[in-house]
Amino acid sequence: MAMTAPAVTVGGLLQGRPETLGLPLELLSGASGLGRAIGSPHIQKTGLALAGFDEYLQPHRVLVFGESEVRYLEGQDAAQRMNALAAAFSHDIPCVLITGGWEPPVELLAAAERYHVPLLRTSTPTPAAIARLSDWLEDLLASRQVIHGVLMDILGLGVLIVGESGIGKSECALDLVVRGHRLVADDTVEARRRGEAEVIGTCPDLTRHHMEVRGLGVINIRDLFGIASTRTSKRVELVVQLERWDPDARRSREYDRLGLDESVYDLLGLNVPLVRMPVAPGRSLAILVEVAARNQLLRARGRHAARELAARLDARLRGGPSEADGDTDEDLDHGGRG
Repeated sequence: MAMTAPAVTVGGLLQGRPETLGLPLELLSGASGLGRAIGSPHIQKTGLALAGFDEYLQPHRVLVFGESEVRYLEGQDAAQRMNALAAAFSHDIPCVLITGGWEPPVELLAAAERYHVPLLRTSTPTPAAIARLSDWLEDLLASRQVIHGVLMDILGLGVLIVGESGIGKSECALDLVVRGHRLVADDTVEARRRGEAEVIGTCPDLTRHHMEVRGLGVINIRDLFGIASTRTSKRVELVVQLERWDPDARRSREYDRLGLDESVYDLLGLNVPLVRMPVAPGRSLAILVEVAARNQLLRARGRHAARELAARLDARLRGGPSEADGDTDEDLDHGGRG
């Protein structure tokens, strides 16, 4: 697994496709600073920086000037404008973005050139501009990791299947596709962290919809099974780790027999639920992985079969009634007389 450090420059922001960013941009001044790096998706709009409180400016974050900032500068004389801008630009600001299409004072244009800080403008109003730019930067600056595995969408749950090469990950995924589930990525999964509690997995463009199966070679899942058999990305919510079965009893005891223990998989600093699945002849991996996904969906809704059984056993051993004592077998009523 390889971790990559995200980076984006002001030039990259300016060259981004408007339809992707959703924010038309134009460069007004400071072209010599297009190589400046944007290191945070959080946008700052602190008009107090122009009033002498520039210590609140954060480095590597885009600074937005809206109507209030432009009007404030227009109300100052030329010397006051230059002093205020010099103080603001002394911080490591990647660029300044004017929203709402406002015309900047000439001193702002001059300061951008002097301090090599790109001055951008958009016609989009301030709230929408900040929201769109933040979303775009959050996705672009997300921590990324390349994982050797298979990512599936099973009943709406993103399941990442990992394990050593040749253990049967692709064959398991192919069986799951035949059972009606959807392939996201085979062999190479690009994972990126989005927000504080979400990891999104996707497939490289070059290998999208393709799968390598030993004995068959490379096949196109979308062409074979239709458009509904694949998807481009999915949130990773469960990791299934395939491991070769070791007949040694000391090793086999390491596997959880009841499901009371909850293991986690460290993925980009987030703990994702983990199921360790031993691989042995005669075991239907696709069915077991599907059941693991169904079980995880139940756990997410507060139903934990192993804990419920343990609670009933504990209650029975203490001599009290268990929650299931009043349950009846519904099958006994089927076909019975009225």
